[in-house]
Amino acid sequence: MSAFWNALHFLRPHWLWALLALPLLAWWWRVQRHRLNAWQGHVDAHLLQHLLVRGGGAARAGMIVAALAYALAVLALAGPSWRQGDQPLWQAQRPLVVVLDLSSRITTSDLPPSRLLQARAKLARLLDARAGSPVALVAVADDAFTVAPMTDDAANIRLYLDELSPEIMPVDGQRADRGIASAARLLAQADFRNGDILVLTDQAGDGAANAAAEARAQGYLVSVLGLGTAAGAAYRSNDGTIGHAALDASSLRAMAAAGGGRYEPATPDNGDLAALGVASPALETVGASATPGGGKAWRDEGYWLLIPLMALALLWFRRGAALILVGALWLPMASPAQAAGIDWWQRGDQATHARLEKGADAYRQGDYPTAEQAFNGIDTAEGQYNLGNALAKQQRYDDAVAAYDRALRLQPGMADAVANRAAVDAARKRPPSPGDGQGKPGQQGSGDQASSGAKGDPSEGKKAGQPQPASPSSQSASTPPSGKPGQAQAGKDAQPPRTPPKASPDPAAQAAADAAQRERMRAAVGEQKGSRTQPASKDAAATQAETAEQRERRQAVDAWLRRVPDEPGSLLKAKFRLEYERRQKEGR
Repeated sequence: MSAFWNALHFLRPHWLWALLALPLLAWWWRVQRHRLNAWQGHVDAHLLQHLLVRGGGAARAGMIVAALAYALAVLALAGPSWRQGDQPLWQAQRPLVVVLDLSSRITTSDLPPSRLLQARAKLARLLDARAGSPVALVAVADDAFTVAPMTDDAANIRLYLDELSPEIMPVDGQRADRGIASAARLLAQADFRNGDILVLTDQAGDGAANAAAEARAQGYLVSVLGLGTAAGAAYRSNDGTIGHAALDASSLRAMAAAGGGRYEPATPDNGDLAALGVASPALETVGASATPGGGKAWRDEGYWLLIPLMALALLWFRRGAALILVGALWLPMASPAQAAGIDWWQRGDQATHARLEKGADAYRQGDYPTAEQAFNGIDTAEGQYNLGNALAKQQRYDDAVAAYDRALRLQPGMADAVANRAAVDAARKRPPSPGDGQGKPGQQGSGDQASSGAKGDPSEGKKAGQPQPASPSSQSASTPPSGKPGQAQAGKDAQPPRTPPKASPDPAAQAAADAAQRERMRAAVGEQKGSRTQPASKDAAATQAETAEQRERRQAVDAWLRRVPDEPGSLLKAKFRLEYERRQKEGR
C-alpha cells in the first residue's frame, strides 16, 4: 500500500484548484434554500423556527451527495495515476528516395572493384541503417524507372540489389534531372510533404540543378553521393565504345546546393552516409519517451472514478427511474443481436472491415461458402469484388459476373474486376470438353482455361500465366491483403494471359511418336534390370490416357510458363522496357 501512495500523482494537477470552490458552492446552496422558503417573508424569524417541520436530514444528505459527486468529477479530471504502461509513440520519419545512376559509366573501376559494386554495398548499408523507415529506389540512365516504390520493408528493395546493372536499362544515357523528378513524384504520391532525395552519380548533367531546385520548392532536400575519383578510369559503353569517366565534384556540389542538401564523395566506410544525414532518419517523437519504437507512460486511471460518479448520479432520478435506466443500458448487451455477432460499439466502417477480414480468412482457407456469406451485403467495390471471387471458386459463374458488374458500377475501371470478369465470363460460355471429369475444380482446360485458372477461377490464372508485377509488395487476387482483403494491387501487367499458340501441329502423329518413345523407354529399363518389361508408372499411364486435345492444352500451358521470367533482374529489365516503349508511344 505504501508503494501505491508513493506512486500516486495527478497528470493534470491544476484541476485540483476546483476543489477550493466546493465550500463556496455549499454556502451558496444553503443560502439559496433559505431564501426560497415561502414562510420567511410572512412570519417573524423567532416564530418561524417553531412553526416549520424541518426535513434537515434529507436536505443535508442531498448536499453531501452533491459535494461528493463534485469532488469525484474534479479528481477524475485531474487524472490520477499510480502505474506505468507501454505507450506506443507517434513518430514522423523523413522518407528517403535513392536515385541510382545506372548508366554505363557506373562500370568504371576507379572505385575498386567497380563503382557499381561499391554503390550496391552503400545501398545495403543504407538499408540496414534505415530499417523500418520509408525508403524507395529509382534507377536512372537516359530515363528514370521505379525499382521499388515507397516501403517500410527494406527486404523488398534488397531483392533487387544484386540485379542492378546497366544491362536492365532500356537505353543508355545520364539524366540525373529525370531521376530527381521521378523521386519527387514518388514522395508526392505517398503524401509526404517533406523528405530526402539521395542521388548516386559521378556528374550532374544539364538540368540537374534546376530539377533539384524544383524538388526543394516542393519540400524535398536533394543530397548527392559522388561515385568515382577525380582521375577517373576507362569504361566500355553499351554500344562497345571506350570512354573515360571522372568524378565532377563541382557540378555535384552545385546540384546539392540547389536542392538544399549536402554533397559527399563516396568513402570505404559509412562516414559519407553519416555526413549526408541519411543513414538514420530524423524522428519527431511525441510522448513521454524518446524511444524509437515506444516507451513507458503514466496511465490515466481517472475513468475508474466515473463508476461511483454515475452511481451517485442515479440518485437524482425520480423513484423507479434508476431501475429503468439500468435496464435500458443492459438491453443492448442482452439483445439476441449480440449473439448474432453484431457489435454495438463499432462504427459502420469498422463492422464492414471486420467482415472483410473474416471473409478473407475463410477465402485463404478454402472455405468459399463462408467467405461468400461474409462478403455478401457489403456494398463497396472491394466487397463485391471479393464476393465475385468467392462465387467463382464455387463455379457459380453467373452470380460471380453479376458481383463483378456491381463492383465496376461502384468503381469504374477497377482493373482486377475487369480482368476477372472477362475470365469468368469466358469460362461460363465455354462448352464442357470431353474428359473434364464433371468439371472438378483444379483441372486444366483449354487455352482460355489457362488464362482464367482452375475452371474459371481468375486468381489461379494470374498465378499460373501472368508476368509477375515488378513490385514485390503487389499481391494477386487470390491472396487478399490485410486492411482491404481481396483487393489486388496489380495494374496492366496483372491482366490474365491470352491463349498461347498451339504447340502440336499434328496431334495424331505426336500421339504415335509418344507411344513409340514410351515403348523404347520400357524396353531399355527392362534390359538394364534383366526383365522383359516394366509396368508403366502412374504418370506414364495418365499421360497415355490423355486425349490429343488435352495434351495440346497441357503443352500450351507449359510453353507459356517457360516464357515467364523467374529472376528479379529479368523482371526489372522487361518492366523497364515495356515502360520505356509506352512512354515513347505517348511522346513523353
